[in-house]
Amino acid sequence: MSKIILTGDRPTGKLHIGHYVGSLKRRVELQNTGEYDDIFIMIADAQALTDNADNPEKVRQNIVEVALDYLSCGLDPAVSTIFIQSMVPQLTELSFYYMNLVTVSRLQRNPTVKAEIQMRNFEASIPVGFFTYPISQAADITAFKATVVPVGEDQMPMIEQTKEIVHKFNYVYGETLVDPKIMLPDNKACLRLPGTDGSAKMSKSLGNCIYLSDSEQDVQKKIMSMFTDPTHLRVEDPGHVEGNPVFIYLDAFCRDEHFAEFWPEYQNLQEVKDHYTRGGLGDVKVKRFLNSVMQAELAPIRERRAQWEKDIPAVYEILKKGSERAEAVAAQTLAEVREAMKINYFDDMALIKEQAERYK
Repeated sequence: MSKIILTGDRPTGKLHIGHYVGSLKRRVELQNTGEYDDIFIMIADAQALTDNADNPEKVRQNIVEVALDYLSCGLDPAVSTIFIQSMVPQLTELSFYYMNLVTVSRLQRNPTVKAEIQMRNFEASIPVGFFTYPISQAADITAFKATVVPVGEDQMPMIEQTKEIVHKFNYVYGETLVDPKIMLPDNKACLRLPGTDGSAKMSKSLGNCIYLSDSEQDVQKKIMSMFTDPTHLRVEDPGHVEGNPVFIYLDAFCRDEHFAEFWPEYQNLQEVKDHYTRGGLGDVKVKRFLNSVMQAELAPIRERRAQWEKDIPAVYEILKKGSERAEAVAAQTLAEVREAMKINYFDDMALIKEQAERYK
C-alpha cells in the first residue's frame, strides 16, 4: 500500500507557532524524508466558511497568507501537493454520502465539536455545516486515501470519527476506503502550545499568538511580555517550570546547541530549570534566551516569506496546479465510492445490459 499524507489548515488568519510545532514543522520533516508516495496539504476554505459564512472575504484574503506560511516553512510544491479545498468538488459529494453513516447523537458527542461550539457561542444556533465538520474532514482524508494524518492533539477525536466512517462504509459497501492513522508530535510540549498570556490554547481570537510572519521586533515584544510563574515575584524566589509558558516554549524549541551560542553559563535546559526552581534566576534572563532561540528558528522562515511575497502570482499558480492534481485524485476515489454504492449507473454496462434483457 502507498504511504500517503493528508493534512491542512483553515484559512482564518496567518499561522502561528502553535501550528508550526503542532504539525507544520513535522510536515516539512516528513516531506524531506522521501518516505511518502504522496503528500497533500489542504487549505480548508470550505470548512472555514462553516463559521465565517457571513465574512467570505476574510477567508478569501487568508488563503494566500496560509500559502505563504506553507512555502516559507519549507513545503516544496514539487514534492507536496498544496491545494484549496473548495476547488475539489468531489469532497462535497463524498461528505453527502458519508452523512448517511453518522448519527446526530454521535456528532454531538465529538469532544472537539463540543468544545468548538462552546467557544463560538453556537449552543443556541449551530450552523449545520459546522456541526457536520467531522464528516467533511473524513471526506478530505479518505478522498486521497491518506494512510497518515499528522495533527495536533485536539484533532484526535476528529480522526477517530473518520476511522468510524471508514469502517462503517467498508462494512456496508465492501472494502473501498483506507483506514488512516493519526500522527502526533514526538515532543509532548508541541501537543498544545499555550498562549503567551498563559491561556491553555494559542488562539487568534484571544490575541495571544506569535505568528510565523511576525517581525523580529514583534516576536521580541511578545516574548518579553509573556506570562510566567505568578509566584516568582523576586529573582531569589523559587519558581515553577510546570505550566510556565516560557519553559513550555523552551521545551518545544530549545536544543542543547543553543546554549553554547546564546547562554554559555548553562549546558542544557535542565540546568536552567533546576536553577529557576531553587531560586536565583530571573524571568527576564530566561525570556531573553527564549527570544534568541525563537529568532534563530523563525529567521529563515521570515526570509523565505519575503522572497515569496515578491511573486504572489506564482503562489496562486502553485495553488491552481495543486488543486487540479488534487481534483484528479479525488475523482478517482469518488468513482470507486460510487461503484461500491451501486450509483455508477452510466458506467455499469452490466446493469444496462441486465435491464435491457429484462424488458425484452
